[in-house]
Amino acid sequence: MAYEYLESLNPEQTEAVIHSGSPLLILAGAGSGKTRVITTKIAYLIQHENIQPWQILAVTFTKKAANEMRERAVKLEPLASDSVIKTFHSFGAWFLRRHSEEASLDPNFTVYDDDDSATLMQKAIPSLTKKQANSVVHRISLCKDYCLCPEDDLSDFDKDGELAELYAAYEKRLKLSGNADFGDLIMKCVQVLESHPEIRKQMQHRFRVIMVDEYQDSNVAQFRLLQALSGIDENSGTYVCVVGDDDQSIYKFRGAEVQNILGFANHFPGTKLIRLERNYRSMGKILAAADAVVSNNTDRLGKTLVAERGEGAKPLLAFMDNQDEEAAFCSSLITRAVQEGAKYSDFAILYRTNAQSFGFENEFLHKHIPYTVVGSLKFYEREEIKDVLAYLSMIANQKDEIAFTRIVNKPVRGIGEKSREKIIELAHATAGALIEDLNLISACQNCSENLPKKAKEGVKDFAALINDLKSMLLEKSLLAEDDEENGEVIADRLSIFVEKLIENSGLEEYHRSQDEVDGTSRVQNMNEIVNSAMDYPCTMQGLLDFLDSIELDRSLAEDTEEGIDSVTLITLHNTKGLEFNRVIITGLENGIFPREDKIGEELEEERRLFYVGITRAKNELYITSCKSRRLYGHYENMMPSRFLMEAGDVFKVIGKIPLVYSRNVDSSSASIQEDLDLGPKAELLKKWCKGTRLYHDDYGYGQIISSNADNGEVVITVQFETGEKKKFMPEYQGRKLDIIRD
Repeated sequence: MAYEYLESLNPEQTEAVIHSGSPLLILAGAGSGKTRVITTKIAYLIQHENIQPWQILAVTFTKKAANEMRERAVKLEPLASDSVIKTFHSFGAWFLRRHSEEASLDPNFTVYDDDDSATLMQKAIPSLTKKQANSVVHRISLCKDYCLCPEDDLSDFDKDGELAELYAAYEKRLKLSGNADFGDLIMKCVQVLESHPEIRKQMQHRFRVIMVDEYQDSNVAQFRLLQALSGIDENSGTYVCVVGDDDQSIYKFRGAEVQNILGFANHFPGTKLIRLERNYRSMGKILAAADAVVSNNTDRLGKTLVAERGEGAKPLLAFMDNQDEEAAFCSSLITRAVQEGAKYSDFAILYRTNAQSFGFENEFLHKHIPYTVVGSLKFYEREEIKDVLAYLSMIANQKDEIAFTRIVNKPVRGIGEKSREKIIELAHATAGALIEDLNLISACQNCSENLPKKAKEGVKDFAALINDLKSMLLEKSLLAEDDEENGEVIADRLSIFVEKLIENSGLEEYHRSQDEVDGTSRVQNMNEIVNSAMDYPCTMQGLLDFLDSIELDRSLAEDTEEGIDSVTLITLHNTKGLEFNRVIITGLENGIFPREDKIGEELEEERRLFYVGITRAKNELYITSCKSRRLYGHYENMMPSRFLMEAGDVFKVIGKIPLVYSRNVDSSSASIQEDLDLGPKAELLKKWCKGTRLYHDDYGYGQIISSNADNGEVVITVQFETGEKKKFMPEYQGRKLDIIRD
């Protein structure tokens, strides 16, 4: 059976699959088939290494990647369905559910997202504004990525010397809630494993094989988690295999530490290094450009990708006057390709920052080009969705102060801010030092007599609502347990409960009225939450699993709409793991890409980001660079990106080549400026021929005095009645020029 799936692997992939006996680092270049290697290795371990499926732990970074890994492994070996294949954070939640007491968490804890954490920070330090709270929470999150507590040295993240105090206040409030934030899902696992030898030994015995995908994206906390689980310093016998690409480490701002992969062999003695360098995605000349860029980095293990699909055409580098021409160039390129049979979805436009998308969106709207902007997940950030999730969180954990604050007066029940604070203060006073005694719903009932009449009635109604809903769920849980004991199939799904919650809470009526006023689809959005709960049983555990699935690993790529033929607009950071037939990387100017404040290690990461963008392209690659750009309310003169200079003669160049670029590229002008096949350009030359009279909004009337194919692009020179002479590229600037017909 082994040979059936090993035969499709190349020699390096096969070596990686069958290797055992020592730690393994698979250095997998872009498009080299790493997912196939991981999933095949899982099947091979089960079938040929006497490893039980449940003894295999495989972790990655997004839910989409984990699901794909599981599906592909199960196709090769059905028993792999019993392997633990999760994201890092969902593994953390899985572990902490089993060791909540040692982690000082409520057994039914929920996970706070960034917005919840910022709200909690304001509760801990009321003098902070929302913006300040967001900033503090971000720094606390980074501290947790490095497994740093308030009492540790936080100088790398502390500009004003106040972070330790703020962090301590936040942690005190978070501990009282019994909940966790995202950083806790890894850091608390590390703390439990490192401080409880018996639990650590238990985990090491449970998992004989640990595999980590995208290891270059791991942070310090995740590295320590791997060390503790593997027991590398305790000779536990656990086999460790990590897969990654140091040239694609681009998430330092999220806490990723490239040194984890660069120094893997130092931390795991006897490591075997296998390079996967055969690329099955991109054409050879695209890979040559990628290698020319990233080879300028010094902090890398080193590899050279080899194209399996042939050489293809050189990537095209287009120099433009400004971003309006840049957008026009992109729209013209796309429109022409679609007319010739391509799909809009073949194209992706990549940029360094989200702000750069505006020009393309505006241009595409005018040219009727369908597009999709890929950004952060928006669905779970909507008001109505936050409301539903807050009710669910309150039912799961009646200590949840963030959820309580959000929904106690929503819909309006006459419970003002002062009344809410009284209830929270009473809850904390009643609980004292005992976290398990904190109960906001009990506080509602005990505090109601001391509130204004309207608030008193509202608080009673709210407490009754939450208790009724919780009782309903617990009753369903008991019925489900009885069904399981009797061997019956559980009929009720969590969606029934969520639907009832939306109705009974008044959220449906509240948001329906908002829909009528604003023309929105809030009720429809809430129905999507109902639909997503259908995969979970109508039990308390089902609710906890459902909340975990929503809060963990929100992936940018998972938010894109599928099945729509449209151009993708996306930041370079968000392209990781994606591929497109034709890629246009825009804004290659110093100050834009790379950013002007990047030096040393950060500059190397910017270079890796360019490498990632280039290797997203399968068949064609285009690069644009502008002479000037609108920044901060006015035009700024721009210089070509240093990355273009470093890459050398790997691009075919069109447009007006800046002198600084031509001087720094070590090649002849003939090789840099290879003539393009005119093809459809002949029609342009005919249309924009010498003698044609024109009108320009800025320069007035004029006449074409020359028209030719300059570097493969049609360029016309116009003599205006004012005496000015101007050059234009009508393919991209034609919308500014009107031909005067006699």
